[in-house]
Amino acid sequence: MTTPPAGVWLITPGHTPARFTSAHAAGADVALVDLEDSVPPAAKPTARTTARAFFTQPDIPVGCTLGIRINALTTREAIQDLAVLADYPVPPAIVLIPKVEAPCDLDVVAAALDASGHRPLLYGLIETPQAVQNLSEIVCSEHLSGLLFGTADYARSVGSTRAWEPMLYARSALVTHAAAAGVPVIDSPYFDLDDQDGLHAEAVRVRDLGFRGKSCVHPRQVATVAEVFRPTPEQVAHARAVVAAAEDAAGSIVRIGHQMIGPPMVQDARDLLARTSTAETIAEVTP
Repeated sequence: MTTPPAGVWLITPGHTPARFTSAHAAGADVALVDLEDSVPPAAKPTARTTARAFFTQPDIPVGCTLGIRINALTTREAIQDLAVLADYPVPPAIVLIPKVEAPCDLDVVAAALDASGHRPLLYGLIETPQAVQNLSEIVCSEHLSGLLFGTADYARSVGSTRAWEPMLYARSALVTHAAAAGVPVIDSPYFDLDDQDGLHAEAVRVRDLGFRGKSCVHPRQVATVAEVFRPTPEQVAHARAVVAAAEDAAGSIVRIGHQMIGPPMVQDARDLLARTSTAETIAEVTP
């Protein structure tokens, strides 16, 4: 895979194989099996073993990219994770690295996996003030495919709540640096499983801020996030109309309905159509 996936991400604990099938079938664009925060310390050895089945189960839906979140590189667990990954019969397409604070974190994982011939897409999980301060360096890593934001650890690090205002600076920084590097950025999960309205509202806010997707911690959240991040047929039709009008006008500013459409809006329309085309292509070629 050469195009880093965005959209809806779902994270499932690696020590609960009974949940793997439902995670695959939930309708997420990316399904991650977790070896880190959702796995108790005593269960981590078991999670490394059972997580193999996450990538080998039959009937994995077309268009669902599978990945894994390893433990933080400052722990012994991460070393064991990387060693075990080299022996997985089906390697993850994505490896999510928590607590990334410098480009060398990506270098270490890339070198460890490359030794076994495994070259997944590497996503860095930004969870600390140090990471936000170092974003300009992190996004320059040749190994980086995308970023995720972790509000829980970030809020704990700065001593704030996870409310919108305290998290806005970090979210804005992630969007800005990811856009400058041309990589997608995925937002943190929403942790109140029974508040679908709150989830929808936060998903709309981060989408409007520039995030390309949002992660989920339960399958019941997937449909709500998908509604926000996947283009509707009406949006696709409008984008096609914008591009067609711009091409007819040879690049000049045009009017569609009540809107004046200039080059930035045309490029937005082209980007939306490109994302839609990529998603359709992945769905067609994924076995």
